[in-house]
Formats: sequence, structure tokens, C-alpha cells
Amino acid sequence: MKITVTGGDVTSESAEVAIVLSPIGEAFPNAIAAAFRPSDFESKPNQTLVAYPAGGVSRVVLVGIGERASITTESLRQAAATGIREARRFGASTVTIGAIGGLDVDGLDATAAGEALAVGLELGAYRYLEHRTGLPDDETFAISDVTVLVDDSSVDDVAAGVGVGQTISAGVLLARELVNTPPEHKTPPQLAQRAVELGERTSGVTVTVLDETQLADQGFGGIIAVGKASSSPPRFIIMEYGENLPEVPTICIVGKGITFDSGGLNIKPEEGMLHMKNDMGGSAAVIGIMQVVAELGLPVHLVGLVPSAENMLAGNSYRPGDIVKTLSGKTIEILNTDAEGRVILSDALFYAQRYEPAAIIDLATLTGAVIVALGNFATGVMATDQPLADAILAASVVSGDRAWQLPLWDDYHDMVKGEVGDLKNLAGRPGGSITAGAFLAAFAGDYPFCHLDIAGTAWVDAPNKPYLSKGGTGSGVRLVVEYLRTLTA
Repeated sequence: MKITVTGGDVTSESAEVAIVLSPIGEAFPNAIAAAFRPSDFESKPNQTLVAYPAGGVSRVVLVGIGERASITTESLRQAAATGIREARRFGASTVTIGAIGGLDVDGLDATAAGEALAVGLELGAYRYLEHRTGLPDDETFAISDVTVLVDDSSVDDVAAGVGVGQTISAGVLLARELVNTPPEHKTPPQLAQRAVELGERTSGVTVTVLDETQLADQGFGGIIAVGKASSSPPRFIIMEYGENLPEVPTICIVGKGITFDSGGLNIKPEEGMLHMKNDMGGSAAVIGIMQVVAELGLPVHLVGLVPSAENMLAGNSYRPGDIVKTLSGKTIEILNTDAEGRVILSDALFYAQRYEPAAIIDLATLTGAVIVALGNFATGVMATDQPLADAILAASVVSGDRAWQLPLWDDYHDMVKGEVGDLKNLAGRPGGSITAGAFLAAFAGDYPFCHLDIAGTAWVDAPNKPYLSKGGTGSGVRLVVEYLRTLTA
């Protein structure tokens, strides 16, 4: 989508469709006010109404944005997404967007407003149609050009924000596309190839891939155990951006890359297996984050690590009761083969220690328990370092990629201690998302560690925000990018 920022008044400029963001209580220009009954539109957040004023704009899509004093970047993201989805219905080639009274809001600078509008427009316009055929034009139509109209004095600042917003959105949409891709098109080798392609097209990102032979030779016991039953062999993907310099922080981000999860010998029921192509949502987020950070040129040494495998069934499947020796040398007692994500992550988290990072952050669709706790509204945060957790939580507020902290007390670490092995990969239903976090922390050493359980936010069947669509959401990309931006500000 091409987004241009220029000076002007959205209520008077000529366009096929104008998206007009309307705060509560602010007067409409006469031409628009005469085109609808006041009682039909109260400017409540994300309320819409299509009006046909005389002259100028042929259609106006009014989008409520609430009280001006309560406008935030999140309300702008949602309003822009609501507007672009409504405008798409009309098949217009030129669309404008702006706000009655402008975007001058206390506590919200023009650059942040521009970024929020761009994110809302880009994410709201997204649809995954890759494998749909024979669709009519009105279902495949996409708006390609949008003009943002603002006060002349804020054009440059809003435009700068739009540029950043589009870069971030591209990373989110890459993650969404990867999650939505059918599993036969993103086996571990194919996912690794997507990472290699990222390195080829993105300046500053180098990619190394370890195959199954290298993994076995080097002792990646967790990844090998989970992936050995599949005809598509496992991979370990290493992406690196920036240099390890004294004045530059090194951050390791680790993403769970289970490209399909049958549950293994502890096979999932039908309803539990249906969307298991999404079990690589963490790896998709890591790949998206790497792209954004490189394109923004953030002053950080960022290492993205993706352990990738298919969890399938065969005569050589790993079994309940097996003992898996991981890269760290620690052993895992397998109680359930469907708790496989933490097994592959154990190798990647230990591998991350070799970079001596300032922080290790993992993103994983790890537990159904986090969905029970938080629904589809927030990512679960578990951390061994409170300043790191606080920074992640603050980034979640700014980015709108919401997160909520759960405790990681010693009691939970005790629950994952094994009887036959050093640790067990399942500690029962109580506190299931937290004990999974405690398990992972055992492989991060003494480095500040934060686990992001995105099981509830990486995929939605019923979108709860206008900029989400059914399927992959790209959860974690905006959150971690915002954390990294703050870290390097």
C-alpha cells in the first residue's frame, strides 16, 4: 500500500472515498452534516456510517474515535483499520483519511499518530487469499493508494511516523503470512529457506541453517528427539543482525518453530489438531522482528534463533518415558510428547548463552493454559529479571500488542524437577503456563530471561480488534520491536 502524507482538510478534498475520523462532540462540516441524521452517528469508538455529501467527496466513511481527550495510538490504529476495511467495499482507487479537527491531541505527538495510522491501515487491509481461486473482483480488490491529510505544520512528522509504521507492519504481515501458510508449504526445511531469503533481501542480516546431521553431531538432542519421526527433517535457524560491540546491546530472540504439531504419540484430538499449522507462531514473529529491526537500522546486535521440527508419529517417535539429553547436557524426562515446544526450545535457549546477551526473549505458542488464564487478549509474560519484564510490559502498552505478567516463583521451578531425568516436560494442569516458563528458564542460565507465551494471541478465530483477521496475527512483532526501539533510544 502506498501511503502519502500531505496538507489539507479531509472533509473538503476531492476523493472517491474519504475516511473521516470523528471525535465525539465535534461539529461536522455542513456538507457532511446534511448527509445523515445526527442520531444515526454518535462518534463512538469504531462506529461507522457511510454518508453521501453533495459535491467534493463522493462517499464519506465516518469512523468514531471517542472523546478527543481519550484518543490514543491504539484508538487511532483501530479507527484506521475500521475505516480501510469499510472503504474497501466500494472498490475505490483513491482514498483519503484524516480527522475532524486534525490529529492534534495532548500527549500524542504527530510522529506517533502517523505510525499508528499506518499500522492500522496496513494491518486492517490484510487478507490471506494465497490459495483461493475463482474469487470475484470485489473480494480480491485491495486499496493501493491512501492519502493522509493533516495540518501543513505536521506533514513531515506524520510522514516520518507513517514510514516507521509501514516498516513495522511489513514485519507483522510477514509473520501472519508464515503462520497462515499451509503446513505442507512450510516444513522445517522450507521455513529455513524463508529465513535464508530474508537474509538475501535484507541488508545486514546473515543466516545460517543447521541440518539434521549437524544437529545430531553437535548434540541438539531436544530438536532431534521431537523431529525425528517426520519425513521432513528438523532445522536450526540462526539469524544475526549487527555486530557484537561493547557499546551495542546483544539481545537473543528465540522462536518456537513447530511447523505442524500432531501431538506425537500423545496424539491430539481432532479439534486440537485443526489449526496446528500455527504452532510456529513464535518463529514467524522472530523472522518478522529480524526484518523490521534491519530495515529500521536499530543500533542493536540482534540474534534470532529458531529451532524447527514437525511433531509427528512413526515407529521412531520419541515416547512418554524417554529421557532426552539436550544440548546443555541436562536431561528431560518425557511425560507427554505433546509438550514438545519446550523440548526444542531447551536447545535454542542454551545455544543463546554463547552470545553472552543482555537479555534472552523467547516467543512460543506454548500452552493452552495461558488461553484459559488470559483468553485471546494478552500474551503471557514470565521473567527471571523484573527490569526486563517491566520493559516488555511498557512496550506492550505503547505497541498495543498487549501482555500480562505471571509470577515465576521458586515453587514453580520445583514443580518441573524430574524424578528420572533432571527436568520433566509436564508438571500437571495447575499453573500450566507458568511451569512451562519455569522449565524454559532452566536453560537460559543466569542471563536475564523473558518468556512470551503467545498461544492465545498468535491466532484468532474471532478477531477482537479491527486490525486483526481470522488466522495468524503476527503477535509479538510489534511488542518486541517496541522493546528494542526503547532499549536503543
